[in-house]
Amino acid sequence: MIDMTQQAAPAVATPPAPGSRQTDGRTIRRPLVLRLLARPEVGVFLGAVAVFVFFLVMAPPVRDGSSMANILYQSSTIGIMALPVALLMIGGEFDLSSGVAVITSALTASMLSYQLTLNVWVGVIVALAVSLAVGLFNGWMLVRTGLPSFLVTLGTFLILQGTNLAVTRLVTGNVATDDISDMDGFDQAKAIFASSFEVGGIQVKITVVWWLFFAALATWVLLRTKYGNWIFAVGGNKDSARAVGVPVTFTKISLFMLVGFGAWFVGMHQLFSFNAVQSGEGVGQELIYIAAAVIGGCLLTGGYGSAIGPVFGAFMFGMVQQGIVYAGWNPDWFKTFLGVMLLGAVLINLWVHRTATRR
Repeated sequence: MIDMTQQAAPAVATPPAPGSRQTDGRTIRRPLVLRLLARPEVGVFLGAVAVFVFFLVMAPPVRDGSSMANILYQSSTIGIMALPVALLMIGGEFDLSSGVAVITSALTASMLSYQLTLNVWVGVIVALAVSLAVGLFNGWMLVRTGLPSFLVTLGTFLILQGTNLAVTRLVTGNVATDDISDMDGFDQAKAIFASSFEVGGIQVKITVVWWLFFAALATWVLLRTKYGNWIFAVGGNKDSARAVGVPVTFTKISLFMLVGFGAWFVGMHQLFSFNAVQSGEGVGQELIYIAAAVIGGCLLTGGYGSAIGPVFGAFMFGMVQQGIVYAGWNPDWFKTFLGVMLLGAVLINLWVHRTATRR
């Protein structure tokens, strides 16, 4: 009798060839070039190198060590403010009042110390409180009203600009503050905010050191702390961030206060560098800070950027600003160069971002 049942032979699995990896299309490891392009600071780094080489060729004085120290100084005064502005942009907002806030801080410290004949450190501390209060106001108005940061900080910009001029004229009878260089505490404050030190016979401003220190600190915060994750989260999608427990209100307000801290620090540098402050200055500087952050790879839509990128962005600004002078060209072309750099950086960043995220 013939057995009609047939047993299926067990399937024999063919082992993969040695060294081969099976992927499903979602786990393909992207090439190293694309992974590098995904970093927001790569494009501006290449641009900074190109600008540096260009002025090395076109402006021979740039090759001198003292000239490079001056370029780094100019870059640092922009870069110190560009860092908190960049963090704020990564968090999805920007601040149009940052330029005049620098002058507000310097005016507060100068007039309070001089008019009340106090130690200048009293003015410095009060100026810090005022700067943080301005940032707190901007952040609080933003989260309470839901208005765009453009409108909120534009209003603050106009308020501070008018207050700077009106109060200075009311208190001093002039548009500038009085010289405070002979007051108690001035030398100690100048050593922290506006001193120089010698390296190989070249005078280097202390702001260069502060700039690099703040850049390292901001990079560590973004990449290694929970607060850094919060910044990226609220900039990417604040509703989703709130749904997973991110303190959106605290993060937004604290970022505006960080901008206030930067305004205070740069304001103190200006005060102790020149001993007096012009009340009408600062207008337009906010665009320089924002542009340095954008050139550094930060997107206006938020959720993307780094702290290293704005360092190279600020360096490009300082390089162009001083390079034009060293090359003997008409300095009126400075803003034209900056506009070209800004548009070029935006286009490059857009291309880099699309290329890096393409599957």
